[in-house]
Amino acid sequence: MPKMKTHRGAAKRFKKTAGGKLMKHQAFTSHILTKKSPKRKRHLRKATVLKSGDFKRTIRLLPY
Repeated sequence: MPKMKTHRGAAKRFKKTAGGKLMKHQAFTSHILTKKSPKRKRHLRKATVLKSGDFKRTIRLLPY
């Protein structure tokens, strides 16, 4: 059985935590920032933990 390959696109977008969860960066931060409040933009800068439904689908792309 050959080794499984890591999905390179997913590897660039998600990072595994020590506890086994996946961290992701927020969307909606690249343009049209004038109508977004400073508080909203500040919160979008921080990485968040992936939700459980997406986690099940994404963890298969990152076997290692």
